[in-house]
Amino acid sequence: FNMASRTYNRDGAGFQLDEVLKQYYDADMKEGRITRDEAIFYIACLLLNDPHYYQIGGTNENGDPLLSEFSYMVLEGADKLDSACNITVRVDENIDRKFLNKAVDYLFKNKNGWPRFSGDEALNRGFMRLGYPESLARQRIAVGCHWMSLPGMEYCLNDCVKINSAKVFEVAMDEMMSHKGPYSTQLLWDLYQRHMARAVEVTAEGIAFHLRYQQYNEPELMLNLISHGPIEKGLDITCGGAMYYNLCMDGSAIATVADSFGALQQRVEEEKRIDWETLYHHLKTDFQDKGGELVRQMLSRSARYGGGNTISDQWAVKISESYSNQVRSVSQKYPGYQFIPGWFSWSNTIVLGKQVGATPNGRHAFEPINHGANPHPGFRKDGALTAMSNSICAVQPGYGNTAPVQLELDPGMGRGEEAVQKIADYIMTLFEQGATLLNINIVNGQQILEADKDPSKYPNLVVRVTGFTAYFCSLTPEFRKLVVDRILIQG
Repeated sequence: FNMASRTYNRDGAGFQLDEVLKQYYDADMKEGRITRDEAIFYIACLLLNDPHYYQIGGTNENGDPLLSEFSYMVLEGADKLDSACNITVRVDENIDRKFLNKAVDYLFKNKNGWPRFSGDEALNRGFMRLGYPESLARQRIAVGCHWMSLPGMEYCLNDCVKINSAKVFEVAMDEMMSHKGPYSTQLLWDLYQRHMARAVEVTAEGIAFHLRYQQYNEPELMLNLISHGPIEKGLDITCGGAMYYNLCMDGSAIATVADSFGALQQRVEEEKRIDWETLYHHLKTDFQDKGGELVRQMLSRSARYGGGNTISDQWAVKISESYSNQVRSVSQKYPGYQFIPGWFSWSNTIVLGKQVGATPNGRHAFEPINHGANPHPGFRKDGALTAMSNSICAVQPGYGNTAPVQLELDPGMGRGEEAVQKIADYIMTLFEQGATLLNINIVNGQQILEADKDPSKYPNLVVRVTGFTAYFCSLTPEFRKLVVDRILIQG
C-alpha cells in the first residue's frame, strides 16, 4: 500500500512498527525461515528504503504493553543503518526504563536525532477530551513531524494547516495604532483575539471546502480501497466516507507574539521607557531610524517566554488557551469534523517570518518566527533547560495534538550511564508535566558552526530539523541557520 499510494497521491505515514512486523517475525522464527540478525538487517533495509514515521512501544487499545524483543530489534536496525531516521518511542508512566535508557543511549551514540519521544498519557487525555474513548486514543500513530492519526479510520489534514499568529498580531497592532489613543495591551489583546477568531473561521471554511470538493479534483482512490468506511458507505474518504475527521489546525509564532505582548506590557506600560507612538514608528522603520537599535535592544531584553514564569510566559499561556478555545468552538459549525489545535510551525518558520514586519520583541522585519512552541533563540543567556521545558509544557493545546519540545544538547555531557540516566529522567519528568512530543539533537556547537560555514566538511552530519531528520549539508543556508540558532549553548 505504501508504495502503491505514492504512485497516485501523497503518502508519508508509517505504523506501529513493532506490532505490525512482530507477527511475521514470530511466524518466520517458528518455521526456521529467518534468524534474529537477518531480521535486524531487513529492518535496517526498510528504514533506508522507506523512511516513514514509525513508532514503537506504548500500549495497545486494551492498555496492554506492546514493548517486546522486536522493539529492541527496531532500535538495533536503526543503529545498523546509522543515518537519518524517523522513529518515535512512545513513553508512559509504566515504560520499561531499561528500554527507555537503551533508546537514549542510541541517541547519544549515533547523534542522528533519533529516536524522538512521544508522551502517550497527555496525548490520550487530550484526544479523549474530544469525546473519544481511551481505547481509540491508544490506537493513534505518530505519522508526521508532530501529529498523530488513526490508521485506516480517519481522514486528516495535518501538518499542512498553519495560522501565522505573528501576522494576526501585526494586523491587530496596525488597527489599534490607526486610531487616536488611548492605547493599551488590553485593547491590543481584544483586537488580536477578534482577528484570530476570524483567521480560525476562514481556515475552517477552507478545510471544509477542500473536503467537499476533493472527490472531484483528486479522489483518494488508494485510501478508499484500504480504509474503513468508503466502500461500505459508497463515499470518497474526503467527503463522508471516513469514520472520523480529525483536522489539525496549527498555530505558529507563539513565542514571537507572547514576547511582543510581554515587551509592550513591561517596557511601555509598566516601566514607561517608551511611548506607543514612538515604538510603533520604530517597528514600521524596522529600527533603522535614529535610536532604533537602542529601542530594539531594550525590547529584546525584556522578560521572555521560556524564562520561567515571566510576563511573556504568562502571555503565552493566555494565547494558547484562547487559541484552543477558538479552534474548538469553530468545530460546532461543522458537524462531523473535529478541528484540533496544535502549536507547530514545521519548516514554515522561515516562510511565515517573511510575511511579518518588525515585532515588539525586537525581531527585525521578515526574520523567522520562533520554531514550533520553542522560545526564540537566546531566550536567556544561561539557556536554562528546565525553564524552557516548563514554559512549553504550560502551553500544550490540550486536545491530542502536539506542541513539541525541540531540544539541542552538547555531546560534551558524555554518553555514559550517568548522562543517559539524566536524560531518561528528564524525559519522564517532561511527560509527567503534560508534554506531548520531544525532539532531541545531540549537536557539537563548534562542529555545527563550522559545518554551517562549509557543509562539505561534515557530509555525514545528521540533525533533526523539525519533526524530521536530514543531512545538514543537504539543507539550504536558511535552514542551516535555523538549526544553528536553536543551539542553547549559544545563548
